[in-house]
Amino acid sequence: MAATEMSEAEQIKTFKDFLVQYNKLSELCFTDCVHDFTSRSLKSSEEKCTLNCMEKYLRTNQRVSQRFHEFQMLANENMLALAQKSGNPS
Repeated sequence: MAATEMSEAEQIKTFKDFLVQYNKLSELCFTDCVHDFTSRSLKSSEEKCTLNCMEKYLRTNQRVSQRFHEFQMLANENMLALAQKSGNPS
């Protein structure tokens, strides 16, 4: 039962993190791209800007995550090599 509760807590945290990122992205792209409030609909230039903004944000976020993962893997390999060199296989 504790594993199920932990899983639910992790799911809630993941969903909250997603909502924070989604709201940040929405606010950022809205602020940068939408300037005309005389109509209920987006102009084609505003729509194109928001799509480009979203794509750039997501690509950048993906690239940063990838680089972080690569850095973590390299750090783990270095720690393992150092532990083996010192005679402490952990």
